[in-house]
Amino acid sequence: MSPSSSRRFFLGAATAAAAQRVMGANDKVNVVVIGIGGRGRDHIANYATLGDLCNISGVCDVNQAAREKAQAQVQKLGGAKPTEYDNMKKVFADKSVDAVSVATPNHWHALATIWACQAGKDVYVEKPACYNIYEGQRMIDTARKYGRMVQVGSQSRSLPYKIRAMQMLRDGAIGKIYLAKGVCFKRRKSIGHAPELDKPPAGVDWDQFLGPAPLRKFTELRFAYNWHWFWDTGNGDIGNQGVHEMDIARWGTGLGWPKSVVSTGGKLVYQDDQETPNTQLTTFDYGNGQQIQFEVRGLPSGPEWPLKKAGANTIGDVFYGSEGVLAVDHQGFQIYKGEELTLSEDGKTDGKTWDTAPHMANFLKAVKSRNYKELHAEIEIGVLSAGLCHLANISYRTGKKLDFDATKQRFINAPDADKLLTRDYRKPYVV
Repeated sequence: MSPSSSRRFFLGAATAAAAQRVMGANDKVNVVVIGIGGRGRDHIANYATLGDLCNISGVCDVNQAAREKAQAQVQKLGGAKPTEYDNMKKVFADKSVDAVSVATPNHWHALATIWACQAGKDVYVEKPACYNIYEGQRMIDTARKYGRMVQVGSQSRSLPYKIRAMQMLRDGAIGKIYLAKGVCFKRRKSIGHAPELDKPPAGVDWDQFLGPAPLRKFTELRFAYNWHWFWDTGNGDIGNQGVHEMDIARWGTGLGWPKSVVSTGGKLVYQDDQETPNTQLTTFDYGNGQQIQFEVRGLPSGPEWPLKKAGANTIGDVFYGSEGVLAVDHQGFQIYKGEELTLSEDGKTDGKTWDTAPHMANFLKAVKSRNYKELHAEIEIGVLSAGLCHLANISYRTGKKLDFDATKQRFINAPDADKLLTRDYRKPYVV
């Protein structure tokens, strides 16, 4: 980021230190939720259950109607009327704010996190941690430089039954793991088409919504939720729902950056405005006899063995080892052992199948302890899991099997793929 942009958009290191409120052991963390779409409303609902740890002191969005609904939601849940911010820079300049909870579209995750850290705020940021690989490294650098707590919204890492399942894998429950497969068979219907409009709806700051992305005319499909399916702002379902399962695949295997990646697929069946694939199969090879595979399917689909669940969606991970198989999803985990793959353990959930509040509680406690190693999904963890999703998409978009140099954070002899490690940022929204 240029020096002029730095002066314009965030505080320096000395100011950041001064901006941080000194909290006592019994003080509550003042949290502002940034981005009040469906996930932002979930943030509000979950923080409201943690009233002994935090106050929802403000809400921020580019959409006036969303801000007003969020204020009403906080009050309905028993909180005081939160401050309304129409620009996240105003949040970062407010010294009463201790932390922000970022639920913006993916293309804003990095800048919101970086600016918040530089202004002395701690950050809970939704998955995927970053929109591209370059951004992820800058987020880690900034969190370390300014000593901020940055938790990524991979809430599975705070669920007891998943923690237990991953520990059993590390303890050798299925022997040596040779393959982890994540599946995201999540039914997505066609988004259809929408016209471009010369002006956005009243109360929507479209320029601010686009931020680092190219300037385009407003369409409803690029705005409300469906921004996931456009390359300017989203990363497809592998970077939406899929990054949760990608994170679990990495967690269970302990694997990091792969040696190579190949991803194929397409946007099949539908003729609509969506750009990202609705069918995608990726293999990450680690050069050590271990692989991670990932499959996305948004079309009608059957279950993936052994995740034998009825209904339209099959979402989870299967780990294959020298002595058995472990499957884990939102309903629990199962271990199958021996040549006959006999069920040997059925680990049920404790009723908390997709609970975000424990993950947020972990974040808030780390805000007080000032020890980032206590975070269950600290920024470095989240960046790596998102990074695998980005590698998959780059292979898909270039149509190539790619070799990756993790040390240099570059592909080997693939300059066209290297270009997709970052983006051309629209000034002044530059990482």
